[in-house]
Amino acid sequence: MKPVIETRGITKEYRMGEMVVRALRGVDLTVRKGEFVAIMGASGSGKSTLMNLVGCLDTATAGDYFLDGTDVSKLTRDQYAEIRNHRIGFVFQGYNLLPRTSAVDNVELPLFYDHSGRIEDSRGSAIRALESVGLGDRVTHEPSELSGGEQQRVSIARALVNEPAIILADEPTGNLDSRTSVDVMTVFQKLNDQGITILLVTHEPDIAEYTRRIVVLRDGHIISDREVAERRDARADLARMPVLDDLYVEAGSSERRGGGGE
Repeated sequence: MKPVIETRGITKEYRMGEMVVRALRGVDLTVRKGEFVAIMGASGSGKSTLMNLVGCLDTATAGDYFLDGTDVSKLTRDQYAEIRNHRIGFVFQGYNLLPRTSAVDNVELPLFYDHSGRIEDSRGSAIRALESVGLGDRVTHEPSELSGGEQQRVSIARALVNEPAIILADEPTGNLDSRTSVDVMTVFQKLNDQGITILLVTHEPDIAEYTRRIVVLRDGHIISDREVAERRDARADLARMPVLDDLYVEAGSSERRGGGGE
């Protein structure tokens, strides 16, 4: 099966005055269609830089990067923007939702920038994306009316709506409590089981164990790349976890934090 992501000898250097910071030092990484890969590493290891390069938010200093068969290094600025919009879905630690805007309008937003005509029914696509993450009954709710887990589900739906080749999730559980984190991982596992390719950056080893493969970076190098021998089942783990008490009510929400369950 052809790779969705393939990097060959990717390096990235930043110049800070007289100093040169080598964030990546010849990274070779292949992610094939249908994989669920966690990228791990300490602060300064290069994992965020790698995610930015893979997401076409930055360009490499040297090396080759192919996204779904396209040589990204040869793209113009406009082509970079197009490939980000059509082939990559982003999920961030902060939900980045527009306030006072319904869930369905937040999810539909990326389609306003898609002039390819691939998706004719943008409203219907946004609703179906919300349904796929278990929020079919929350389409008209604004972010302030949603729990943290539900807001992150909206951001996942927004990443899905363009039918991308890959979803890039950068610390998607970083703002969530433990139960809500597992709840969000049930969504990612469900999507991956449906064949969606996911690359997830996390500093939490227990979250990485919900993926199928773990890649570890240190000082700009890949030092470990292994399959997860016994992948944790997020849905089963969630069923065993206690529901949080009312001490964890979020500001602006009448729902208990982590109340975004199926």
